[in-house]
Amino acid sequence: DVQLQAFGGGLVQPGGSLRLSCAASGFTFGRYDMGWFRQAPGKGPEWVSGINNGGETFHLESVKGRFTISRDNAKNTLYLQMNSLKPEDTAVYWCAVRTRTGAYRSQGTQVTVSS
Repeated sequence: DVQLQAFGGGLVQPGGSLRLSCAASGFTFGRYDMGWFRQAPGKGPEWVSGINNGGETFHLESVKGRFTISRDNAKNTLYLQMNSLKPEDTAVYWCAVRTRTGAYRSQGTQVTVSS
């Protein structure tokens, strides 16, 4: 079974950093594009960052230069390094993948940016 487990969220002050991780199992991790999404309070879900199976990365305009998505195929793990965090980055974050058998997502991990 495909399983994704996200962790690493927490409370951080504006300007601080967090690194989210997403541990994957049940599929050939290195073959698939992966992504991070978030949902802020009172708003709809939003794509944040993506990385394809060749390592090419893509980011939402508002996080460019602050967030970095990466992957370690040997560890079947996806990362999101978040620097210079802002209060508007407060949201529940999750990772996701679409494989040949369907679309899957992790549970959410809460990121709160507040002083």
